[in-house]
Amino acid sequence: MATVSLAQVPDSQSQPAPAQQQQQTAPASSGGGGGGSDSAGGEKQQGSVLGGDVPIFDPGTEIFTWDGKSWHATDNRLFQARFEKYLNAPEETSDQDKAYQQIIATVLDDLAPGNATVAHIDDAFRQLSRAGEYDIDARLCDSLADAVYSAWRAQDNADRLAQADDALEQERTRTEWNAKIAATDLSGDQAPAPSDKTASQAWTQDENRKRDIEMGQFTTHLAEIMATIKANQAKKELSELDAKIDFQALIVQLFLQRRFQHVLIGTRFYRAIFTDGDTSLKVGKDANDLFANSTGMPPTVGTLDSMANEVIRDVREGVEAFQFLLSQNEMESASNRLAEAFTTGEYMPEIRMLPRSEKRQALKFVQKSDQLISALEVKDYTLAAQLVDELSKTATDFDTSKATAAIETAKQIADLHLAKARNAAVSGDRATLEDELKQATEIWPRNPELTQISGLIFSQSDVQQKALVDLDELLSQHNYREIYNDKMRFIAAAAMYPDRQKQLSDVLGQMETIETSMIQAKEMAKQGDYPGAWEAVEKTFEKFPDDSQLNEMRADLTTQAADFVRTIRNAQDLEQKDEVGSSLAWYLKAQKIYPSSEFAQDGIHRLTEKVLPSTNPPES
Repeated sequence: MATVSLAQVPDSQSQPAPAQQQQQTAPASSGGGGGGSDSAGGEKQQGSVLGGDVPIFDPGTEIFTWDGKSWHATDNRLFQARFEKYLNAPEETSDQDKAYQQIIATVLDDLAPGNATVAHIDDAFRQLSRAGEYDIDARLCDSLADAVYSAWRAQDNADRLAQADDALEQERTRTEWNAKIAATDLSGDQAPAPSDKTASQAWTQDENRKRDIEMGQFTTHLAEIMATIKANQAKKELSELDAKIDFQALIVQLFLQRRFQHVLIGTRFYRAIFTDGDTSLKVGKDANDLFANSTGMPPTVGTLDSMANEVIRDVREGVEAFQFLLSQNEMESASNRLAEAFTTGEYMPEIRMLPRSEKRQALKFVQKSDQLISALEVKDYTLAAQLVDELSKTATDFDTSKATAAIETAKQIADLHLAKARNAAVSGDRATLEDELKQATEIWPRNPELTQISGLIFSQSDVQQKALVDLDELLSQHNYREIYNDKMRFIAAAAMYPDRQKQLSDVLGQMETIETSMIQAKEMAKQGDYPGAWEAVEKTFEKFPDDSQLNEMRADLTTQAADFVRTIRNAQDLEQKDEVGSSLAWYLKAQKIYPSSEFAQDGIHRLTEKVLPSTNPPES
């Protein structure tokens, strides 16, 4: 349905691709459907053995390129964070939630076509204030009640102006009648004009002056009455038009917020209040084009009503499809259907009441899919192959073809470079040897077969020893960033030394973790999610505080999310001082600033357990 475009949308991409069908959940297989441009940057890679066949990931555009094709490798991160928060949230089936939905159902029933009597409309209006007291409503029913009240006030004012117009109209009629009577009396009282021409002209002028003086008071009063009537008509039209525009703006806002139950309440109240049949939306050109392009019709209150009903039906079907697919263990399709339904109708009761146990099953699949994308990003094809195997066992409908093809192609090309490196080593062609090994390392940095060939490269002990000395010195300085930047040389140098190889592997693993977190933080910052980006970097900084680039990014994000960071710091300081109440208050404030904050959630959980420890007996 076209209205889905009004909800939260994924990141834009350089070329449309079939992956758009899966952009609302974690990508399947290697990150989406095939097809697209020749490469992430618009140019085919040059200088590789098989042209553009080497799998390439561009973290700037999140485009994964292989075999001359491109597709979107990851989802919109802001949506992903919101979706995962929903998947972890409990179902809203408490007595309070049920009471709220009962009120909404009562209001909709009172305003339904055929039921909208004066008594039902008044009852629905009273119910709005009750619904506005619930947190889930976010005071939207109060906004609707204000709009209804303002419209009624405008109509009361219009009725008073209409009564005033009737009185003025009577006064106008009376004044006209008096003017006619006065004119008739003046005509009847006139004496015959003198026969002398000069005297006749003076007499005529004198009579006209008398008539003007006598009729002036009636003419002036009549003009004043007509001006007042015209002014009242303008006020009446303007008052009702303003009330309509305000009401329509609220309904459109609720629609764009995806509060479709409130949209139905608004449209039904609108029809009950404004009975002139004019339901055209008085909106700006952009909003008019948005609805016209989505529906193919001019925007009206009826259009919003029908679109809201259609979205509600679509969400209900999406939830039913999710539950059926879940029962069939088709996790990929189930996750996609749930994400589509959530994106469209996040606040619908069918979405909010979905059991957390069912949502968690989808979450596990989404997290595994995200982990697969991360493994492909850092070119850890061993882990990627393991994840593909796990996902194929978890979900019967998981498409392994693209991920497997990308992994196997990368391995084959890396093996081809290693074979050429062996031949170059035998022939003594050192330049070709180093170039082939470099390309093999770029394609698959953690390829275990690199150990077998690396000894041939450093047959000259001075070159190998120099690299080992540099490696030891950088390790002693904890300068892991420099090791990572020159990793190809050190991988080859340490290949024959298991102890150094283990150290180097640990360093590269740490740096890949740092790089991954920095990539994630950059993408979150692009979306304006500075608190989330800061948390992503802060978690990594706690483990690896010595990386200069990580420290620099952390400092920048600390400034950009200053209020949130300061609130978290205050909470942590107070927690260390064992000031539980104050610390909990600051954690709650941090959660209010950034609801998805894991730091705030963990702090609240720790302090809550401290204040109200679990009473469950320990397991035997």
